[in-house]
Amino acid sequence: MLGIKSRKKLLAAYEPMPDYGFFGPESMTWKVWAHPTSYVLGFARAVTIEHFDPNLAAAVVQSGGVKYRPSTRYGRTLRYFGMVSFAGAEQTARAADVLVKVHSKAIGHDPVTGGEYDANKPSSQLWIHVTAWHSILLCYEKFGPGRLTEAEELQFWAECREAAKLQTIDPDAVPRSREEVRQYFADWRPHLAASEAAQDMIHFILPLKVALPPAMPSWQKALLSPAMWVMSKGVISTYPRYMRQMAGIRQGWLLDAAVLLPNKALHWFFAKSLNARLMLFSLLAPAAVPIAAPAIGGIPPLSDKVWGVREAQAHFGFDIPAEAHQDLRAKQRDRVFVDGAAPSDDGLEESQQHIGSMDVYDAARVG
Repeated sequence: MLGIKSRKKLLAAYEPMPDYGFFGPESMTWKVWAHPTSYVLGFARAVTIEHFDPNLAAAVVQSGGVKYRPSTRYGRTLRYFGMVSFAGAEQTARAADVLVKVHSKAIGHDPVTGGEYDANKPSSQLWIHVTAWHSILLCYEKFGPGRLTEAEELQFWAECREAAKLQTIDPDAVPRSREEVRQYFADWRPHLAASEAAQDMIHFILPLKVALPPAMPSWQKALLSPAMWVMSKGVISTYPRYMRQMAGIRQGWLLDAAVLLPNKALHWFFAKSLNARLMLFSLLAPAAVPIAAPAIGGIPPLSDKVWGVREAQAHFGFDIPAEAHQDLRAKQRDRVFVDGAAPSDDGLEESQQHIGSMDVYDAARVG
């Protein structure tokens, strides 16, 4: 963990990015995703309600990763989202390309629907993408600085569409406004399922302690317990009523109201203190800190270029994700659906070079 240092000494530990990646300091992505409400509240909201998609729940449960290494799963995912928002264009495009390989092994039979799941399926990727961007914005507005202007909202969702090009999503399917987001969730509601697996994963993640390093001493975890409880209840307060019912969660409006101000105060403190903000980030996702710190601290990149995603993919030699690694994806499908074997681990080792270690005791390592 970081000690109390001057801003200059804090930022001296981080290297500048090669460029501004896909957004830059004038973007709504930097404004919203860089706020401390993203690190726990927005992110935890997204990774819990995502499980109402039975295909995603099947992929998570059958891979087992969240249960046996929750802290690194949390950290790797947060690092990837941090790369999309803040990192240089080439390293982000490369990480997105590797992620298609990783997702190629997340295929199988969905016991809830009786069909098949595939983590690279565009509609599944869209559900994760919209849920993440919506959750981050919702928690920013509820517990952070407040609601964006209409123009800022439209810019935020335009940037969300641009980020979608890093995944197998059709960017034209991404909602373009708050109203379209509401309609998206309304249209998806019949597809959601309150399965036993979904409820189990939500209740496993929601106490939030799973994101803490496994080697953290018990006394430190005990000190953090009140703050974790307040944040956990804050996450639940953002759930619509039907999602609480689906998750088997009973939390009424009185508790919703009671945790609002403590969460706002806590995140105001983190927003004002760079030491505290980087300490929190280092605790939860150490591999993500070198990605986010230059943007948070205002370290200028080596180049002030802001890339388009398709421009960067073409320039650096990466296929559009929907078209990438078709041979590997076909081989994985043959292994699982024809041969009845487990998928291979292609991409997993390589992914550690880009989105972080899977070693729960060395989560800060990349490469």
